[in-house]
Amino acid sequence: MTVYFIGAGPGAADLITVRGLRVLQKAPVCVYAGSLVPRELLDACPPGARLVDSADLTLDQIVEELACGRDVARLHSGDTSIFSAMAEQMRRLDELGVPYEVVPGVPAFAAAAASLRRELTVPGVAQTVILTRTSARATPMPPGEDLATLGASRATMVLHLAVQRVDAVVAELLPNYGGDCPVAVVAYAGREDEVILRGTLSGIAEQVREAGIRRTAVIVVGRALTASQFPGSHLYSAERDRACGAS
Repeated sequence: MTVYFIGAGPGAADLITVRGLRVLQKAPVCVYAGSLVPRELLDACPPGARLVDSADLTLDQIVEELACGRDVARLHSGDTSIFSAMAEQMRRLDELGVPYEVVPGVPAFAAAAASLRRELTVPGVAQTVILTRTSARATPMPPGEDLATLGASRATMVLHLAVQRVDAVVAELLPNYGGDCPVAVVAYAGREDEVILRGTLSGIAEQVREAGIRRTAVIVVGRALTASQFPGSHLYSAERDRACGAS
């Protein structure tokens, strides 16, 4: 048996990877992350497959389902490398000696950037992307990872699991980014019911409230969102010595 941790993408069924879909189509057991995984993906499971919604399960119960003695497709939303709680599941499987593999998926921040039709790293404007969240009822943030500290770089910042605390996010980022800093909120990225809000740090909280966005959204902050006057990249420069590669 093998457990396959699969990034199902941001919510649109056609944004799962080819590899992830192939595993899903063969696995006799699928443990999926509740409503965050589109129903169309579950329809891709083989006839008679055991489908388990993990939304209301404890870690012990999830591990029991994963260690069932058969191949298991463990579907997570987005990509498993960030905010997926995959690490604690893998730790338990290591203790049990259960083999597993990881199939990457399209992360929510990448789907949001695609919907915005923006590059998050623009030459001369931003070359760093910070992926983070806020702490409320969830696991506390480690020391030094508060928004005020992270925001000191003024890098492009993408906040997951934070739209319900948009007022607090704005308050913490204003001193570093300024009220005129471009902000976008993308809910249900890549889906038919996708919602996109564009504005500035000083006004985005009101837009979120008016739109009624409460979950399944990312907040993108940074000057790269509206940058138009910037130098061309070294990669495609006519002056670059192509005999030396892209470095």
